[in-house]
Amino acid sequence: MRNFLLGALLTALLVFGIKYIIDQSNTQKTEVASSGLILDQIKNVGKLVVTEGHFSDIITYKNDKTYFKVISSKKKIIVMVNANVQVSYDLRKIEHVIDQETKTLTITRIPAAEVNINPEIKYHDIEEGIINKFNPEDHNAIRKIVMEQLDKKVKKSTLVTNSQNRLISELQKIYILTNSLGWTLKYKDATIDSQIGVKEFIF
Repeated sequence: MRNFLLGALLTALLVFGIKYIIDQSNTQKTEVASSGLILDQIKNVGKLVVTEGHFSDIITYKNDKTYFKVISSKKKIIVMVNANVQVSYDLRKIEHVIDQETKTLTITRIPAAEVNINPEIKYHDIEEGIINKFNPEDHNAIRKIVMEQLDKKVKKSTLVTNSQNRLISELQKIYILTNSLGWTLKYKDATIDSQIGVKEFIF
């Protein structure tokens, strides 16, 4: 009887030992699979997100010069500008760390927006003095003014906001996946616990 009980106990311990090993193996496989899914999702959103817009402006450029404190010469030109603008986020530059033990995905860096302005500049109503002519320096100055004006317009427009919304939409896909797998998503030191949180912590 004693041998029977001892045999039964050893058998039970063996069964529980095998089950424990199998469970641990399955857990590790699940964690590896989860990590793989998360990495795949990051690769999926790792693309160039581009928002495009068109802007127009009219600028009057004036330049007055006085020679020998007596002779004054003026020049003026009307500048018409049409520009195609792109605001983009290169999500291939996202930096992240995966911790399988704590089931945490930490995004350490999100690339800044890249603003690309391509202006088409046309000149009209050119007026220049006899000794104050337009020269390459004027064209450089005009282009600088044009770019500064357009940059201000872009920043005040909905183009940047729209591009940010597209960025958030892509990052929310990562949150949805990590949350469904029981993982924690963090941005730097902040834990993101909702889709709305993606926007709150990033902007």
